[in-house]
Formats: sequence, C-alpha cells, structure tokens
Amino acid sequence: MIRLGAGRLDRIVAVGAHCDDIAIGAGGTLLALCRARPGIRVDVLVLTGGGSEREDEERAALAAFCPGADLRLTVHKLPDGRLPAHWDEAKAAVEELRGQTDPDLVLAPRTDDAHQDHRGLAKLMTTAFRDHLVLGYEIVKYDGDLGRPAAYQPLPAEVAEAKVRLLEEHYPSQRHRPWYDREAFLGLARIRGIECNARYAEAFAVTKLTLDLGD
Repeated sequence: MIRLGAGRLDRIVAVGAHCDDIAIGAGGTLLALCRARPGIRVDVLVLTGGGSEREDEERAALAAFCPGADLRLTVHKLPDGRLPAHWDEAKAAVEELRGQTDPDLVLAPRTDDAHQDHRGLAKLMTTAFRDHLVLGYEIVKYDGDLGRPAAYQPLPAEVAEAKVRLLEEHYPSQRHRPWYDREAFLGLARIRGIECNARYAEAFAVTKLTLDLGD
C-alpha cells in the first residue's frame, strides 16, 4: 500500500462534539504520535460537556492519550444533540481555536457523519482550517454510517490494546451504552487493519489533499 508522510509534526489540533469522540475516533493515532514526539503541542476543543463529570473524564483521558504532550484542552457547555441550533457559538469556538494555533495536522469528525453534532463541527473545521491537513475520524454508532475511508494509520497491537484499555478506564459514564465495549473498538481497528495490510489501524476520511511529489 502507498504510504505518504506528513513531514515533521509539531502542532496538532483535535476537535470533538462530545467528550470521548476524539478518543474513540483517533485515540490510537494520538497515543502513537505523542509517544513518538515528546513535547508536541496538542490543542483540543470539545463543544459539549463543560462543567460536568464528562469534562472530568475527558481531561483525565486525554492526559493519558497524549503522554508528554503540551496539551491544551478547552471544553465548552453547548447542549448535547443541539449543536445545529447553536451554530454561532460553535463557529466562534472554532474560530477562537484557529486564532491560537497553526497546526500541522487536524483531527476532526467526518463531514458525512450521521450524527448532526459531529457533522456540523466537521463542516466548520473546513472553513476555519482551509490550508491544513484535516483527517476525519470515524465513530461507530447505531446509525451504521461507517463507509470506505481513504486514509489509514496502522497501529501496533500494543497501541490498539492501550487505546481500548484507556477508553474503558476513563469514560465510566458511557459503559451503559450497548456499543461501548472492547469488542466494538478492537473489532473495528482489526477490520481497518485488514484493509491497509496491518494488524490494527484507525481510518480517516480526507476531504482535500495537496501532494508535493518533488522532482
């Protein structure tokens, strides 16, 4: 399979509509990146869950998923499931984030995600981060909206296992959900690994990509 590198990564942005979105969609990628590059700056924006136990979970989880990183996390208090009705506040939060950093990589939801909160945030990202590599992560859910991704990040077995362990450990408020379990997370990672000739992987959608093939 063809491999394309993004060059040196010094700054990353990761955004989620809800606490745990980033960890579910790109937790393995974050873990691998932060382990490989101590001190990397990771700016994180989450639009809902602020001031609740969900924020506490998110702060502990992302500290574990980003070991040794310069982690800067902001969690807002917009209402879960109602982000389209709070478009102005969501856009202001994204624009504020853009003004704080110029990242080498952006991790965000997919623009075709079936959940309205995820989809709305994803569309905002492409307006604020126009000249950046934006990878759209996937979140398994009842809607069955998983498609055929364009990009894969292979994960060593140890990283895939660590991701699942951290998800189980840091988000107790989500354990009652029927899809929130080890089999779902590791199973999807195994399928994506098969698709890119690896044991495990996380997969991403790419809306737009500029190549620099050199001479």
